Amino acid sequence: MSLSKKLRVAILFGGKSAEHEVSLQSAKNVLNAIDKSRFEPVLIGIDKQGAWRLNDATHLLADSDNPQLFALNKPHAELSLLPGTNSDQIVAINSTRTIGNIDVVFPVLHGPYGEDGSMQGLLKLMNIPFVGSGVLGSALGMDKIVMKKLLRDAAIPIARFLSFSDHQKDKIHFQEIIQQLGLPVFIKPANLGSSVGISKVKDESEFRTAIDEAFNYDRKILIEETIDGREIECAVLGNENPMASVPGEVICNSHTDGFYSYEAKYIDENGAVLEIPANLTKTEQLNIQELAIKSYETLCCEGMARVDFFLKPNGELVVNELNTIPGFTSISMYPKLWEATGKSYSELISDLIDLALQRYEAEKKLKTSVTLFSGSITDI
Repeated sequence: MSLSKKLRVAILFGGKSAEHEVSLQSAKNVLNAIDKSRFEPVLIGIDKQGAWRLNDATHLLADSDNPQLFALNKPHAELSLLPGTNSDQIVAINSTRTIGNIDVVFPVLHGPYGEDGSMQGLLKLMNIPFVGSGVLGSALGMDKIVMKKLLRDAAIPIARFLSFSDHQKDKIHFQEIIQQLGLPVFIKPANLGSSVGISKVKDESEFRTAIDEAFNYDRKILIEETIDGREIECAVLGNENPMASVPGEVICNSHTDGFYSYEAKYIDENGAVLEIPANLTKTEQLNIQELAIKSYETLCCEGMARVDFFLKPNGELVVNELNTIPGFTSISMYPKLWEATGKSYSELISDLIDLALQRYEAEKKLKTSVTLFSGSITDI
């Protein structure tokens, strides 16, 4: 893959997810920041029915950052995929025309079918390099229940939680939950981000509605104790030797949801303030960075992730979760943390693409067949 010409980078966005609109915001910002002297961006949008479409920047360059005002530009050609080929893996349906060779894919797909390993597995089958974690790291980072169990086994501090599948819905009882976790509790879908489907429950009257809301988005949910502490986030970048950014803090204002909800993040411009870098001692910053990298490596991440913490008043750190495709919207922590660390948005995008290509080249060296004997067939 020669670097003497521009690499064609497919920015893949949208998707069959409740975070579809946030993904469009992220794609807009990646498109604006990508180094166009090195890369030729190709926009591929996935609609809410799962159809892939060649797109343009008509909606992605909108002035608004409100996800409710974003929509996928549907009239463009629907695309089909050709796994197993070494070039021209994406073609227009009802046409022999391809969209040209894609050198690397930059997925900015948030939530199920994009961030959970599904897309990563498809891209591996298509033999196309892609930005971010592979199948395993993506799957572990998406499923909050499995994630927390692995972090706990690695002696990484997490909040106490209980998990339930949809067939257990009638066995979830308020009194039993609060005896173990106290009040308030957070009720969450296991496999979503951007605070979609999350409720903070303060009493029994809110409990069943919150359970139903979480099950609207996933077949598994978790119920988690409330941690009294500052919300700290740290960005991690790299493959074998990851590095951590300076940490930042999310300071929630008096929002009606009572936490850093979807509306506080994306709709209410006064919902929260991001303090970057966070006001921390040197020791606190180093501890956060070290625990961020340990969490990243425990969950087999590559490329990038944002690690979210609670810093309790007594100085104890609790890992809340890890996001393998963090937001790239204009208010997203991940790029802002790297800017504060000294890496511009454009440099960050370039580094992520380079990391994807490095991993792809390393994986190409692996054998895909087994030599059973050293002689010729006539020696048998």
